[in-house]
Amino acid sequence: MTVHRLPTPELGGGRRMAAGRWQMFAVLAVCAAPVLASYFTFYVVRPQSRTNYADLITPPLEIPADLPLTNLDGSAVTARSLHGQWLLVTVAASACDERCGRNLVLMRQLRETLGREKERIDKVWLVVDANQPADDLLSATGAEALLTTTQAVSKWLAPTAGRALEEHVYLVDPMGNWMMRAPVDPEPAKFKRDIERLLRASASWDQPGR
Repeated sequence: MTVHRLPTPELGGGRRMAAGRWQMFAVLAVCAAPVLASYFTFYVVRPQSRTNYADLITPPLEIPADLPLTNLDGSAVTARSLHGQWLLVTVAASACDERCGRNLVLMRQLRETLGREKERIDKVWLVVDANQPADDLLSATGAEALLTTTQAVSKWLAPTAGRALEEHVYLVDPMGNWMMRAPVDPEPAKFKRDIERLLRASASWDQPGR
């Protein structure tokens, strides 16, 4: 009686699966590389003589998906809809005291002085009460007003120790991450330099408009 050899398992399928996984990882790495490179450039590869003026938030904090936001007409706004654009953000009640007015003017001036890069930045006013801001104030500053609450915003943004949430201007990247906080009463030229560096570092992946 002849004894035949048993067939050996086919190894090619396992090799193909392993190759497929490596190809998938390579595609993901290529997609993420521009974003990672821009942050690496700004956070790590910096000449010793150059320092950031505003406070860097490390790690950056993503906007909560459940952050309650509504337009002035009462319609709901998703946190996801704020992705896709650099954002200058301030927090204040609808009455908008002197500090609020200064921050809104600062955001408008910063954006306008960026020239052709200004289309990559939006201005957002998080209104932390149920009342609507004055129309003339909104038209004068060009800020997008969204209604929310101080309690909800405090789960995402935070002031420096001993200061109030409403005293700062915050910078959010196009992925929805809060990553920078301007000092109270900042020097516009110095804060602008920080923003310009970030815009240059993200030029390969950030596009104007949301």
